[in-house]
Amino acid sequence: MTATPAPQTAPTDLARRFASVRAQTLALAEPLSEADCQVQSMPDTSPTKWHLAHVTWFFETFVLERFEPAFQPFHPGFRVLFNSYYQGVGEQHPRPQRGLVTRPGLAEVKAYRANVDTRIAALLSRTDSPELRELMELGLQHEQQHQELLLTDIKHLLAMNPLNPVYHPQWPLSSVVATPVDWVEYAGGIAQVGHAGAGFGFDNEAPRHAVLLRPYALANRLVTHGDWLAFMDGGGYRDPRWWMAAGWDWVQAQQAVAPLYWQATDGGWTNFTLHGRVPLDPHTPVVHISWFEADAYARWRGAQDGLALRLPTETEWEFAAQALGDTWQKQGNFLESGALHPMPLARRTPGPRQMGGDVWEWTASPYTPYPGYRPWAGAVGEYNGKFMVNQMVLRGGSCATPRSHIRASYRNFFPTDARWQFSGVRLAKDL
Repeated sequence: MTATPAPQTAPTDLARRFASVRAQTLALAEPLSEADCQVQSMPDTSPTKWHLAHVTWFFETFVLERFEPAFQPFHPGFRVLFNSYYQGVGEQHPRPQRGLVTRPGLAEVKAYRANVDTRIAALLSRTDSPELRELMELGLQHEQQHQELLLTDIKHLLAMNPLNPVYHPQWPLSSVVATPVDWVEYAGGIAQVGHAGAGFGFDNEAPRHAVLLRPYALANRLVTHGDWLAFMDGGGYRDPRWWMAAGWDWVQAQQAVAPLYWQATDGGWTNFTLHGRVPLDPHTPVVHISWFEADAYARWRGAQDGLALRLPTETEWEFAAQALGDTWQKQGNFLESGALHPMPLARRTPGPRQMGGDVWEWTASPYTPYPGYRPWAGAVGEYNGKFMVNQMVLRGGSCATPRSHIRASYRNFFPTDARWQFSGVRLAKDL
């Protein structure tokens, strides 16, 4: 493995972090019934039960199998059943059929987790090496990714239910006033982007390298639900002028008229959330939009304002986040806030706001390797590199992302038509 080394953490501290992350995953599944945990609502999602098992498979396969004396798997069949896409490990059960696997049941999956947790704790109490710490850190970061995926996938599943079931009853929104759009300008020049080497970083964040940025500006805030209503009322989904050709084909094929989870009622639009179906709040950041929609909105908004507006590039976004220093992720809402939905601005501060949390921000950048990129060695090298085609980069994290999991150099990626993730948009323009 050639990953950026994790901080030199004592095994006891690492064991505590392991226990904490694993407990958090179980807590996210706690409000769900066994039936909730079983069902798969579309091929791109996975059942909660599968998420619980797959992250456990990761520790069993990449840590215990490598370091545990006289290793024996909890169940030999789990090696195939809960392998996601690691060809170097062996065969995988077809992804679209994960919801058809009724056995093992939820109780056995939880027993699997408990078994592996006990064995990992024992391993960490007697073994320490740089390779072990690197693999454990990767496993913890991997599980935090699946904590967000668990929430996005269960939200998609519950939204299919006409009863509009509630995952979590809290609804923390309060009345706020609108924040006008303003522009934060950057002079451009030579900038350094990519993971700097301190702490953990995925291989796709490296190496750090120089880029040339032309003068540009970012919107001080995210596009809101109210902004999106104006786009819809202005015929945004009916006019092919604003759309990429593939995007217009997508609109026609999907008969799209609004973002995912919106529903028109006699009283106006409503939005399905993890707190149930609620009236649309015009001042909260719009969420669950595809790259096609984000790009079309930028073109439409620019035409209304007489400006050439666009999505920011990922390097423009990262440079702006770096310019905020340690404050870039302190204005937004992450998983720990319990909001589970993008929130309005809590306070007005200089610079672009809510760069971290609330919604993943689509960029204009295709997901490609950085100059000099090298994937990790071995099967874990399949983690990121083999997906560097037909995807677009998102930045910043969301209301379902653990705060400790995100950093300014973090590169998320999804296809242009994906919108079940907590994805939103911030506008940019050239100067």
